Amino acid sequence: MFDFLDSDWFIITLEVIFIVLIAYDVKQYLATKKKEYITNIVLTIGFAIWTLMPMYTKYFGWEEKQRQEYFSECLREDENATKLCDCMHDSVVKEFTFKEYSDLKSSQKELDAFIKESKEECLDDSWF
Repeated sequence: MFDFLDSDWFIITLEVIFIVLIAYDVKQYLATKKKEYITNIVLTIGFAIWTLMPMYTKYFGWEEKQRQEYFSECLREDENATKLCDCMHDSVVKEFTFKEYSDLKSSQKELDAFIKESKEECLDDSWF
């Protein structure tokens, strides 16, 4: 349902919104010299980092070859399996870097717990 959250355009839109908010606060601070605008700038930058950092993990933590290798492990039998596979792939790639995933693979218990939890989330059709 919220597939747009993974799109690059959504991330770009968020970045533009944060830049506009920061630019507005900088302009207001330069005009009034009120310290509340510095607080707004710091909070906006902090919120931008907190919001956008998980979305960039998939770009910095995995090389394309590693991503394709991991993704090829999924079964492609029917549409539901493909949707589940895509969802599981996204959750693993966003949650872990390749090195973290390789380390977790050695401790199968933790990885199984994460996969079970992710699978439940992927199969859940609720709104929230």
